[in-house]
Amino acid sequence: MSHHISLTRYLVERQREDGLIPGNLRLLLEVVARACKSISHAVNKGALGGVLGTADTENVQGEVQKKLDIIANEVLIEANEWGGHLAGMASEEMDTILSVPNRYPAGEYLLLFDPLDGSSNIDVNVSIGTIFSVLKKPEGGAEVGEQDFLQPGRQQVAAGYCIYGPQTTLVLTVGKGVAMFTLDREQGSFVLVQEHVQIPPDTQEFAINMSNMRHWDAPVKRYIDECLAGKEGPRGKNFNMRWIASMVADVHRILTRGGVFMYPWDKREPHKPGKLRLMYEANPMGWLVEQAGGAATNGRERILDIAPTELHQRVSVILGSKNEVERVTGYHLNA
Repeated sequence: MSHHISLTRYLVERQREDGLIPGNLRLLLEVVARACKSISHAVNKGALGGVLGTADTENVQGEVQKKLDIIANEVLIEANEWGGHLAGMASEEMDTILSVPNRYPAGEYLLLFDPLDGSSNIDVNVSIGTIFSVLKKPEGGAEVGEQDFLQPGRQQVAAGYCIYGPQTTLVLTVGKGVAMFTLDREQGSFVLVQEHVQIPPDTQEFAINMSNMRHWDAPVKRYIDECLAGKEGPRGKNFNMRWIASMVADVHRILTRGGVFMYPWDKREPHKPGKLRLMYEANPMGWLVEQAGGAATNGRERILDIAPTELHQRVSVILGSKNEVERVTGYHLNA
C-alpha cells in the first residue's frame, strides 16, 4: 500500500529496481526533502515565528524580499552545501551561483531552486512552495562556473516542488513519471500518496491573471476570449477561471485535476520575453507537467528545448493539459 512507502524507500526502489538514479542523486533528493520539511515548519509558525513581512532588501530581480524568502534560501544552502553531492547551487534569490566551499567535498550535481515561490501570498496564508531542479555538472574543469548551469531543461535529472498548504506535499520526477508525497508530521517523513500522476489532455479550466488582459498579445487574447464565450462560443463548452498568483499552487491544481496555466509575454515590458524564470520555475515545472502527460511551451517552442543564455533568464509560460497547450501554441505559430 502506498501509505507504507516513504520517500526514502521510493527512491531506494528507483535506484535498485529501475537503475534510474545513482546513489548520490538519491541522497541529494533526500537532503532537499529535509530542507523543505524545515521550510514547512517555518511557514507554519507564521507570525508566531516572526517570519512574516518584508526584509527591506531586494533580490537580483529587483523584487522586495520577504523574510521567508531569505530564510528558505538559507535553509536550502545550509542543508546542501556540505553533503558532497553538489558542485554548486543557483537560486532565484542570489545574484550568481554558489560554489560548494572548499572545506567540503564537491559532487557531480548542480541544484537550482526558487526557495519560496508565490511569496506575495505569505502574509495572507495562501499556499506557497519551493521549486527545485537538478542538473548533472558537465565533465571537465575543476571549477564550477555559471556556464555549467546553462543547460536546456531536457537535461534535468530530477525536478520537483514542495507545496506548503493545508498539507505539505512534495511532488517529484526523476524521469519516470510523477509521484506525490505528503508530509506525515507524526512520523516526520514524506509518504507516497500518488504515483504515475496524469494530467487529462482536455480541460474546462484555465489559470491566468485577467487584470493583464489589455496587455496581452493577440493569440492569448483570442484563446481566453473563446474560453469566456462558453458553451455558445467556438469551443462549445463552459470554462472556469482559477488564479492563485502562486505558480506552485496553480501547477499543483493542474497536476491534480487538469487545466492550463498561462503567464505569457505582455506589452508592459516588451523587451522581456516573460515574467517567470526559465531555470528556477519553467524548466522544473515544464518537466513535471510533461512527465504527467501534459505539455509546456513558451507559445512557440517546447520550454525544455530552450537553450538558456543567462542564469536569471525569463520566459513566457503556457503549460498543462496537452490539447489546450497545443491550441494556444498553434494560435501563436499561425499569428
